[in-house]
Formats: sequence, structure tokens, C-alpha cells
Amino acid sequence: MADDNTFWFSNNHRDYSNQYGNDAGFEFEFYCQRCSDTWRSGFEPYKAARAAGWIRRASNMAHGAASTIGWDVAEGVDGLVQSGWHKARDNSFKEAIAAAEQHFNRCGRCTSYVCARCWSLERGLCTNCAPDLAAEVESARSHGMVDAATMKAREFGAGLAAEVDVSTQKQLVCLSCGHETHGAKFCPGCGAKQNADPGACGGCGSQVVLGAKFCPECGKPQ
Repeated sequence: MADDNTFWFSNNHRDYSNQYGNDAGFEFEFYCQRCSDTWRSGFEPYKAARAAGWIRRASNMAHGAASTIGWDVAEGVDGLVQSGWHKARDNSFKEAIAAAEQHFNRCGRCTSYVCARCWSLERGLCTNCAPDLAAEVESARSHGMVDAATMKAREFGAGLAAEVDVSTQKQLVCLSCGHETHGAKFCPGCGAKQNADPGACGGCGSQVVLGAKFCPECGKPQ
């Protein structure tokens, strides 16, 4: 049996509690671990912090010795606020958890807490572990259509490849200005004719790529 300090159903929440100020109080937001829809516990004022604020404002209105007394009382109340904060928050948190359990279900397989929309009442599982059959069939049908259409497009593209010249080397960067040519016969940047076919070195006869300044075999300037 769990003791009073054990918190169940507490790993899918956000804490919006404030310890000080006029809005001091407790509020917790729980969320579905599948779709992230949320439920909030509702704001619960932290009365000790509000009382401290009232006393502090009253001390500011006091004068002389009464002011010192007022500040001493305010500081003492602040100490009580700090010392009682954690216990008050824990109690509020326990109540919020008990209320949140009415809005979420714990999956018996993956142990996630999910909302009613993500819960299969018939199977006692979340819809991740027990997917909706109709939704899965529709999804599979759509994926099947996409896969078939993709395969058909690939086959059609393979047929078009017969018309593509893959044996001729293409010059991708203009040798004159450095502009990208994308294999065009003329540079779109400067209009220079592109020729990626290698030429012969005037010294040794080795093939030299057009635009090379020296022969890679004999080093003769080209």
C-alpha cells in the first residue's frame, strides 16, 4: 500500500503554481501523452502568501515604531509562507491528481496516460497500442497508392533516361568566369562556349582537360 508521500499519475503535468504575490496559489496542467490535449486543475489560492501581502501593505501605511513592528510581523509571516509552501503544494497536487484521473486513462501496455479521444475503451489500451482498425485501413490504402504511383513514376523516368546523353562529359562550371553551367553548351553568365572534351598536350601528347594551365604529365604550359 502506498504511503502519503507517494505520487501516482504525476509524470505528465506542468506546474503553474506561484508562491508570492496577489496571484499566489496552486494550479496544475495535465496533458495527454499521445495527442498533448490538456486539462487544468483550476486555481487554488495560497492563503498564507496573500495574508503576508496584506500585512506588508499595512506595515507600509504605518509610521514610527509601529512601522518597525509591522515589518517584523511581515517578515515573520514571510517565513511561515516559505516553510508551509511545500506541504501546501503537495496537498494541492494530490487533489489535482485525483481530479485528473477522471479525465485520463492509463494504458495497460505502454503505461502512458491518454485522454478519452486516444483511449480504446473496448481493449483497455491507448490508440497507439490498439490502433483504430478503420483508420489504419484508410492510412494503409493511401500509402499503397503513393507507393504504387512512385513505382510507376520511377518506371516512366527510367524510360526517359534512354534519351539522355550519359556518355559525353559535361562542363559544370564555366572555365572563363566560373559561373555554373549545369552542362549547357554555352555559359549563361558570360556566353563562352563550353567544351569538356580533353585536348592533347603540345609537348608530350597526353590528354589535358580544357582550361588546364599545365600538362599533368610533363608540366608544359598549355
